[in-house]
Amino acid sequence: MLLSTETNGSMDIAVSTVATVSQLLNASQGKFSDVDHEALSKLTQTLQNFSLLNESIKFLVQPNLAVQSFKGKPGTQHVQLTLFNATGNDTFIPGRIKLDSNTKPFPEEIVDLQMNITFSKGLNKGVGFVLYNSDHFFPSKSFKPSLNTKRRVLSANLFENGSDAMEVQFSVTPSNDSTMSLDDFACVFWSYSENDWSTKGCTKKSFSGHAQCSCTPDRRENNFNLNKNFAVLMSFNINYQYSEALNWISITGCTLSILGLAVTAVYQIATRKSRGCSPTLLLVNICLSMMIFYLFFIFGINNPVHHAEVANVSAENLVPVSDYHQYSDEGPCTALTALIHFFLLATFTWNTLYGINVFLLFKTTMSGTPPWFPKVSLAVGWGFPAIIVGISLGSTYRVEDPLGYRQEEFCWLAFLDPKQNFDMRKPMFWGFLLPLVIMLISNIVILVYFSKNTCKTIPNLNRYTFNFIQILSEVIH
Repeated sequence: MLLSTETNGSMDIAVSTVATVSQLLNASQGKFSDVDHEALSKLTQTLQNFSLLNESIKFLVQPNLAVQSFKGKPGTQHVQLTLFNATGNDTFIPGRIKLDSNTKPFPEEIVDLQMNITFSKGLNKGVGFVLYNSDHFFPSKSFKPSLNTKRRVLSANLFENGSDAMEVQFSVTPSNDSTMSLDDFACVFWSYSENDWSTKGCTKKSFSGHAQCSCTPDRRENNFNLNKNFAVLMSFNINYQYSEALNWISITGCTLSILGLAVTAVYQIATRKSRGCSPTLLLVNICLSMMIFYLFFIFGINNPVHHAEVANVSAENLVPVSDYHQYSDEGPCTALTALIHFFLLATFTWNTLYGINVFLLFKTTMSGTPPWFPKVSLAVGWGFPAIIVGISLGSTYRVEDPLGYRQEEFCWLAFLDPKQNFDMRKPMFWGFLLPLVIMLISNIVILVYFSKNTCKTIPNLNRYTFNFIQILSEVIH
């Protein structure tokens, strides 16, 4: 829908027009990916013209869109627009927006957005503002958001040949979401020639609770009087809740388990002649993989690198790639995750091989375990986990994005999406849980087969089992 630039000032038409466009902004950002960019450009440009052609309509506010116009007196040097904090639902209402010719400073804690325009020779005609509650009408090629953050856009519009703007200053409050903290920001305006955000003529002033920007005209182009849409593009860090160090109960329990496994392994090796090669090989490798897993769990589960929750605002005014700042891999957490992943998978793999060994012994009671089984067990017991870990690392890990493979809070596999929902595309599902389920199912099948054949072989056991089930049924009822 395009707004009519021939609107005759009718309040009903103006209100209906702004309300309709406001409702469009209720759609999610993904809905605008298939919309023709040219149509969106025409829509925003028409809104800019609308704010100037309807000076009699001073104040139009809808939940996601506000159109304001200011008719300055001769000699007016400044115009200030302020958006105050919301007390509940973060939408626009008349009481949140103030338009004045004074540059009165308000306390930072009550202001969400503020813009000051300074005129070199005074305001001759007027200035119009269009305030968007999101950037859905400005689909960028260079800035790709991935978090559920809000970016407001403020259009400041001057009559051509009406006034000369010397400087535009604006400031924006970062998100008050306690799970995120500001990393950096860029001061930009929308370039209709490039169909993207541009930093030309805009600089960062400072950051002290607010991201503060300043944009000045380019006298060589002599086009600063044309309509412009300003915004602050911010990138955020996630405020991770790093896991606490293991308490003494956990460390003591893991240590006792390691000692018990070590004694078991030594005993199995010392008495291996009485059992044969296969059971000893399997039991020793089960103990070995579990011992190493416990050691890495004690000393490596906690991430040794903690990222500080402080802004890292750079002096350069560069458009960020996304609203989510991802730290590159800086420590051993990824290596520790891979080792814990490997030895835990190896533990379950060796336990599954032990179940297969029991199945083979039951099937071939007279001849025993096949001679090829120990060599195959060694290849599968250590090779299968290595293949799974290698595929997981190769397909999800990047130095610049280590959280595709692991978590940040502690050194273990990633399993949540940015919205903190379980994601089956993450390696926790297909790199650990899926192989684990397959191994557990195989062990259950072996157990059922073994139990069924044992009951057939020993009739009394089958009768006792039936009586036990019957008594249990009566007790339950």
